[in-house]
Amino acid sequence: MRSHSPYRNLILACLGFLLLQGLCMQPASAQSNWLPSGKDLLGTFGSAPQTPAMSLTNQDISSGLKDALRVGTETVVGQLGQLDGFNSDPAIHIPLPESLRQVKSALGAVGMSAMLDDLELKLNRAAEEATPPAKQLFWNSIESMTLEDVKGIYSGPNDSATRYFQGKMSEPLAAAMQPIVERTLNQVGAVQSYDAVMRQYATLPFVPNVKADLNRYVVDQGMAGIFHYLAIEEAAIRENPAKRTTEILRKVFGAN
Repeated sequence: MRSHSPYRNLILACLGFLLLQGLCMQPASAQSNWLPSGKDLLGTFGSAPQTPAMSLTNQDISSGLKDALRVGTETVVGQLGQLDGFNSDPAIHIPLPESLRQVKSALGAVGMSAMLDDLELKLNRAAEEATPPAKQLFWNSIESMTLEDVKGIYSGPNDSATRYFQGKMSEPLAAAMQPIVERTLNQVGAVQSYDAVMRQYATLPFVPNVKADLNRYVVDQGMAGIFHYLAIEEAAIRENPAKRTTEILRKVFGAN
Protein backbone atom coordinates (compact mmCIF):
# COMPACT_ATOMS: atom_id res chain seq x y z
CA MET A 1 0.00 0.00 0.00
CA ARG A 2 2.89 2.39 0.72
CA SER A 3 3.87 2.35 -2.95
CA HIS A 4 0.48 3.89 -3.83
CA SER A 5 0.82 6.88 -1.45
CA PRO A 6 2.03 9.33 -4.15
CA TYR A 7 -1.15 8.65 -6.13
CA ARG A 8 -3.26 9.05 -3.02
CA ASN A 9 -1.69 12.47 -2.32
CA LEU A 10 -2.25 13.52 -5.91
CA ILE A 11 -5.93 12.53 -5.72
CA LEU A 12 -6.39 14.50 -2.48
CA ALA A 13 -4.72 17.54 -4.01
CA CYS A 14 -7.02 17.37 -7.04
CA LEU A 15 -10.11 17.05 -4.82
CA GLY A 16 -8.96 20.08 -2.83
CA PHE A 17 -8.49 22.08 -6.03
CA LEU A 18 -11.99 21.13 -7.30
CA LEU A 19 -13.52 22.15 -3.96
CA LEU A 20 -11.77 25.49 -4.17
CA GLN A 21 -13.01 25.99 -7.74
CA GLY A 22 -16.56 25.31 -6.59
CA LEU A 23 -16.30 27.94 -3.90
CA CYS A 24 -14.92 30.47 -6.35
CA MET A 25 -17.94 29.90 -8.66
CA GLN A 26 -20.44 31.02 -6.05
CA PRO A 27 -22.76 33.85 -7.24
CA ALA A 28 -21.67 37.42 -6.64
CA SER A 29 -24.42 37.88 -4.05
CA ALA A 30 -22.66 35.36 -1.82
CA GLN A 31 -19.52 37.50 -1.95
CA SER A 32 -21.16 40.87 -1.26
CA ASN A 33 -19.59 41.57 2.11
CA TRP A 34 -15.89 42.34 2.00
CA LEU A 35 -15.37 42.19 5.75
CA PRO A 36 -15.35 38.35 5.94
CA SER A 37 -13.07 38.34 2.91
CA GLY A 38 -10.78 40.77 4.66
CA LYS A 39 -10.67 38.61 7.77
CA ASP A 40 -9.80 35.55 5.69
CA LEU A 41 -7.08 37.48 3.92
CA LEU A 42 -5.56 38.49 7.24
CA GLY A 43 -4.36 34.91 7.55
CA THR A 44 -2.03 35.53 4.62
CA PHE A 45 -0.11 38.33 6.34
CA GLY A 46 3.50 37.22 6.82
CA SER A 47 2.97 33.83 5.15
CA ALA A 48 3.39 32.40 1.67
CA PRO A 49 0.26 31.96 -0.51
CA GLN A 50 -1.21 28.48 -0.27
CA THR A 51 -3.30 28.37 -3.48
CA PRO A 52 -3.77 30.44 -6.64
CA ALA A 53 -6.91 31.95 -5.07
CA MET A 54 -4.83 33.21 -2.15
CA SER A 55 -2.12 34.80 -4.26
CA LEU A 56 -2.70 38.31 -2.91
CA THR A 57 0.33 39.85 -1.31
CA ASN A 58 0.44 41.93 1.86
CA GLN A 59 0.91 44.95 -0.39
CA ASP A 60 -2.24 44.05 -2.36
CA ILE A 61 -4.30 43.86 0.81
CA SER A 62 -2.93 47.08 2.25
CA SER A 63 -3.39 48.87 -1.07
CA GLY A 64 -6.95 47.57 -1.35
CA LEU A 65 -7.95 48.93 2.03
CA LYS A 66 -6.27 52.28 1.43
CA ASP A 67 -7.93 52.56 -1.97
CA ALA A 68 -11.31 51.89 -0.32
CA LEU A 69 -10.69 54.67 2.17
CA ARG A 70 -9.59 57.10 -0.55
CA VAL A 71 -12.77 56.35 -2.51
CA GLY A 72 -14.91 56.81 0.60
CA THR A 73 -13.37 60.08 1.75
CA GLU A 74 -13.43 61.56 -1.75
CA THR A 75 -17.12 60.70 -2.08
CA VAL A 76 -18.02 62.22 1.29
CA VAL A 77 -16.00 65.40 0.83
CA GLY A 78 -17.43 65.87 -2.66
CA GLN A 79 -20.97 65.44 -1.35
CA LEU A 80 -20.70 67.80 1.62
CA GLY A 81 -18.34 70.39 0.15
CA GLN A 82 -20.83 71.73 -2.39
CA LEU A 83 -23.71 74.19 -2.28
CA ASP A 84 -26.37 72.88 0.12
CA GLY A 85 -24.19 69.89 1.06
CA PHE A 86 -25.00 70.69 4.69
CA ASN A 87 -27.89 73.09 4.43
CA SER A 88 -30.30 70.84 2.50
CA ASP A 89 -29.40 67.58 4.24
CA PRO A 90 -31.60 66.97 7.30
CA ALA A 91 -29.12 64.42 8.67
CA ILE A 92 -26.30 66.96 9.06
CA HIS A 93 -27.95 70.38 8.67
CA ILE A 94 -26.40 72.75 11.21
CA PRO A 95 -29.07 74.30 13.41
CA LEU A 96 -28.65 77.43 15.45
CA PRO A 97 -26.74 76.93 18.70
CA GLU A 98 -29.03 76.27 21.62
CA SER A 99 -28.39 79.72 23.08
CA LEU A 100 -29.47 81.41 19.85
CA ARG A 101 -32.70 79.44 19.71
CA GLN A 102 -33.77 81.46 22.73
CA VAL A 103 -32.97 84.59 20.77
CA LYS A 104 -35.00 83.37 17.78
CA SER A 105 -37.96 82.67 20.01
CA ALA A 106 -37.77 86.14 21.54
CA LEU A 107 -37.35 87.91 18.19
CA GLY A 108 -40.08 85.76 16.63
CA ALA A 109 -42.51 87.29 19.10
CA VAL A 110 -41.86 90.69 17.51
CA GLY A 111 -41.79 89.45 13.90
CA MET A 112 -38.00 89.36 13.45
CA SER A 113 -37.18 85.62 13.37
CA ALA A 114 -36.12 85.85 9.69
CA MET A 115 -32.83 87.34 10.88
CA LEU A 116 -32.05 84.07 12.65
CA ASP A 117 -33.06 82.01 9.62
CA ASP A 118 -30.53 83.95 7.57
CA LEU A 119 -27.84 83.40 10.18
CA GLU A 120 -28.54 79.65 10.25
CA LEU A 121 -28.16 79.45 6.47
CA LYS A 122 -24.79 81.20 6.68
CA LEU A 123 -23.52 78.77 9.31
CA ASN A 124 -24.19 75.92 6.89
CA ARG A 125 -22.52 77.80 4.04
CA ALA A 126 -19.39 78.15 6.16
CA ALA A 127 -19.27 74.38 6.81
CA GLU A 128 -19.71 73.65 3.09
CA GLU A 129 -16.82 75.95 2.25
CA ALA A 130 -14.52 74.43 4.88
CA THR A 131 -15.08 70.78 3.89
CA PRO A 132 -13.13 70.33 0.57
CA PRO A 133 -9.63 70.82 2.07
CA ALA A 134 -10.36 67.92 4.43
CA LYS A 135 -9.79 65.42 1.60
CA GLN A 136 -6.02 65.93 1.54
CA LEU A 137 -5.84 65.56 5.33
CA PHE A 138 -7.64 62.23 5.11
CA TRP A 139 -5.41 61.04 2.29
CA ASN A 140 -2.29 61.98 4.24
CA SER A 141 -3.59 59.95 7.17
CA ILE A 142 -4.32 56.99 4.87
CA GLU A 143 -0.79 57.04 3.48
CA SER A 144 0.68 56.95 6.98
CA MET A 145 -1.26 53.81 8.02
CA THR A 146 0.90 50.93 9.25
CA LEU A 147 0.32 47.24 8.61
CA GLU A 148 -1.04 46.95 12.16
CA ASP A 149 -3.51 49.79 11.45
CA VAL A 150 -4.70 47.97 8.33
CA LYS A 151 -5.17 44.68 10.20
CA GLY A 152 -7.09 46.42 12.99
CA ILE A 153 -9.47 48.06 10.52
CA TYR A 154 -10.06 44.79 8.63
CA SER A 155 -10.93 42.86 11.77
CA GLY A 156 -13.00 45.66 13.33
CA PRO A 157 -16.67 46.66 12.94
CA ASN A 158 -18.13 48.34 9.86
CA ASP A 159 -17.10 51.80 11.08
CA SER A 160 -13.61 50.86 12.29
CA ALA A 161 -11.87 53.06 9.72
CA THR A 162 -14.09 56.00 10.69
CA ARG A 163 -13.18 55.49 14.34
CA TYR A 164 -9.53 55.35 13.35
CA PHE A 165 -9.87 58.70 11.56
CA GLN A 166 -11.71 60.27 14.49
CA GLY A 167 -8.92 59.27 16.85
CA LYS A 168 -6.10 60.38 14.55
CA MET A 169 -7.61 63.36 12.79
CA SER A 170 -10.06 65.24 14.98
CA GLU A 171 -7.48 67.76 16.20
CA PRO A 172 -5.68 68.42 12.88
CA LEU A 173 -9.00 68.52 11.02
CA ALA A 174 -10.41 71.08 13.46
CA ALA A 175 -7.22 73.14 13.17
CA ALA A 176 -7.44 73.10 9.36
CA MET A 177 -11.14 73.95 9.24
CA GLN A 178 -11.09 76.74 11.82
CA PRO A 179 -9.44 79.51 9.76
CA ILE A 180 -11.57 78.60 6.73
CA VAL A 181 -14.75 78.76 8.80
CA GLU A 182 -13.68 82.03 10.38
CA ARG A 183 -12.95 83.58 6.99
CA THR A 184 -16.14 82.21 5.45
CA LEU A 185 -18.33 83.41 8.31
CA ASN A 186 -17.07 86.89 7.58
CA GLN A 187 -17.38 86.54 3.80
CA VAL A 188 -20.96 85.29 3.85
CA GLY A 189 -21.97 87.92 6.39
CA ALA A 190 -22.64 85.55 9.29
CA VAL A 191 -20.71 87.68 11.78
CA GLN A 192 -22.52 90.80 10.64
CA SER A 193 -25.85 88.96 10.85
CA TYR A 194 -25.03 87.80 14.35
CA ASP A 195 -24.14 91.31 15.46
CA ALA A 196 -27.35 92.69 13.96
CA VAL A 197 -29.39 89.99 15.65
CA MET A 198 -27.83 90.63 19.02
CA ARG A 199 -28.38 94.38 18.72
CA GLN A 200 -32.07 93.78 18.14
CA TYR A 201 -32.21 91.19 20.88
CA ALA A 202 -30.62 93.59 23.35
CA THR A 203 -33.47 96.04 22.83
CA LEU A 204 -36.02 93.56 24.13
CA PRO A 205 -36.91 93.79 27.82
CA PHE A 206 -36.20 91.04 30.30
CA VAL A 207 -34.14 88.77 28.06
CA PRO A 208 -31.08 86.82 29.30
CA ASN A 209 -27.54 87.55 28.11
CA VAL A 210 -26.52 85.21 25.29
CA LYS A 211 -23.08 84.39 23.93
CA ALA A 212 -22.25 82.04 21.06
CA ASP A 213 -18.87 80.94 19.72
CA LEU A 214 -20.03 80.53 16.13
CA ASN A 215 -16.61 79.62 14.76
CA ARG A 216 -15.99 76.64 17.06
CA TYR A 217 -19.62 75.59 16.80
CA VAL A 218 -19.51 75.37 12.99
CA VAL A 219 -16.19 73.47 13.07
CA ASP A 220 -17.58 70.89 15.52
CA GLN A 221 -20.81 70.48 13.56
CA GLY A 222 -18.92 70.27 10.27
CA MET A 223 -16.64 67.51 11.53
CA ALA A 224 -19.63 65.61 12.92
CA GLY A 225 -21.24 65.72 9.47
CA ILE A 226 -18.09 64.47 7.75
CA PHE A 227 -17.64 61.54 10.14
CA HIS A 228 -21.36 60.71 9.96
CA TYR A 229 -21.23 60.16 6.21
CA LEU A 230 -17.78 58.60 6.28
CA ALA A 231 -19.16 55.80 8.47
CA ILE A 232 -22.04 55.28 6.03
CA GLU A 233 -19.71 55.23 3.03
CA GLU A 234 -17.33 52.80 4.76
CA ALA A 235 -20.16 50.36 5.46
CA ALA A 236 -21.36 50.65 1.85
CA ILE A 237 -17.92 49.81 0.44
CA ARG A 238 -17.72 46.79 2.74
CA GLU A 239 -21.16 45.49 1.76
CA ASN A 240 -21.90 46.68 -1.79
CA PRO A 241 -19.80 45.38 -4.71
CA ALA A 242 -20.95 48.29 -6.88
CA LYS A 243 -19.09 50.66 -4.56
CA ARG A 244 -15.73 49.02 -5.38
CA THR A 245 -14.80 51.29 -8.22
CA THR A 246 -11.07 50.64 -8.71
CA GLU A 247 -9.12 47.64 -9.98
CA ILE A 248 -7.37 46.98 -6.68
CA LEU A 249 -10.69 47.08 -4.80
CA ARG A 250 -12.17 44.50 -7.12
CA LYS A 251 -9.02 42.37 -6.89
CA VAL A 252 -8.90 42.35 -3.10
CA PHE A 253 -12.60 42.27 -2.32
CA GLY A 254 -13.80 40.03 -5.15
CA ALA A 255 -16.45 42.28 -6.73
CA ASN A 256 -16.76 40.35 -10.01
